Amino acid sequence: MYRDNDFVYEAIASLEETTGIPIAIESVRKTYDVVLQIKKETFYCIAKKNAKNANYAIIMSSIKDFNPSKNNIVIADYLTKKTASDLKQNGINYLDASGNTFVKTKDFFVYIEGRKAKINKKTNQTRAFQEAGLKLLLLLISNPDTLQLSYRELAEKAGIGLGSVSNVFKELEEGRYLLKTRNKRVLKNQDEIIERWVIAYNELLKPRSFKKRMRALENEFSLNGIIHNTNMKLYSGGELGGEILTGHLKPIDYIIYTDEETSKIAKELKLVPDEAGNIELYSKFWTDSLYLKNEYTAPPLVVYADLMGSNSSRNIETAKLILENGL
Repeated sequence: MYRDNDFVYEAIASLEETTGIPIAIESVRKTYDVVLQIKKETFYCIAKKNAKNANYAIIMSSIKDFNPSKNNIVIADYLTKKTASDLKQNGINYLDASGNTFVKTKDFFVYIEGRKAKINKKTNQTRAFQEAGLKLLLLLISNPDTLQLSYRELAEKAGIGLGSVSNVFKELEEGRYLLKTRNKRVLKNQDEIIERWVIAYNELLKPRSFKKRMRALENEFSLNGIIHNTNMKLYSGGELGGEILTGHLKPIDYIIYTDEETSKIAKELKLVPDEAGNIELYSKFWTDSLYLKNEYTAPPLVVYADLMGSNSSRNIETAKLILENGL
């Protein structure tokens, strides 16, 4: 059974109470977290903890083993109304710990919405998934060799305080994300770390890094403006970053990370402020010590997070390619 499983039992108990039908929970299987028997039907369940701010794209990207020919269910501690709606529209059954439910098969249908959320206020509030922790994890995931550096070296490369490194490592170890042996450190459960990083980044660090929304004067903006500009350091995120890293996406919206002054960027790239513009400027939040796979893009993890946060199906496909190619 799922290791932090209180919310799973709460969700199943709520469904049992609502339907009045006994639900049998089968023993652990490798592929699924829970297998349920409702009447004579079998339901294969994937448990999603820390889903408070996860959108449809983030949830579905981690469900690699769903077989559309089976009765599948996502069981979450909490789902936003928008995410629940997206799951329902795409025919994905779900339960959450508050009792919100969409379960539909040929012979069985339950739909409940509007149940009051039971949110754990500590979800994603550990130091590891706050600003300093996100910066450190970005370094460790992007440049795995840095995991063996001293705390002081890590603090310098991540641009955070020495005490923050110590606190984050302690929490990672307590959360079973970090294994320390006599000679080395090992990051464990990286899929879960990346998923939590993406959620926390879009919720916390990305909004703090936002500078300005702009548009091009001539309503044209392309990769050439990034590559051929020698006066500024600009790093593409989002769709443009996805295009550069995979060659798989034609950008409509643009994200640029930079330390340059907004006025200088506007002058060089011929941009003007526009609240409805398709070009977003963000402060670069990683240090120059972080090795980039491409000199014109943000770290792949950041580009991946931008694309996943957009909740656009075309962006999700590109995000998957980035993940498959390694962050």
